[in-house]
Amino acid sequence: MACNTDFVQYIVDQCADAGEITVKKMFGDYGIYCNGKIFGLICDNHLFVKPTNAGRAVLRTEILRPPYEGAKDHFYIDDIDDHDYLASLVRETCKELPEPKPKKKKGE
Repeated sequence: MACNTDFVQYIVDQCADAGEITVKKMFGDYGIYCNGKIFGLICDNHLFVKPTNAGRAVLRTEILRPPYEGAKDHFYIDDIDDHDYLASLVRETCKELPEPKPKKKKGE
């Protein structure tokens, strides 16, 4: 089941205070980014965040589950209506994630 675009936009809006939030469609679901770093996935109208120690310290409830069959466990975020909480979780998670690799120019 693919994501509803209204749900995806709601998640983007809820995380907006963390930085520049963007999404990229991937196989019917979405990767979600903050300032160029992918920090999670939106799959079947659910938010999943990459597990980090900093993110774990912010979580209200830790629920680990894979966003899709065969994937590694992510934090499943069921409390998506508190934008301050989500922004804090995203900011803290991104502190531990590596910087995105520079994209190669065509022909390199």
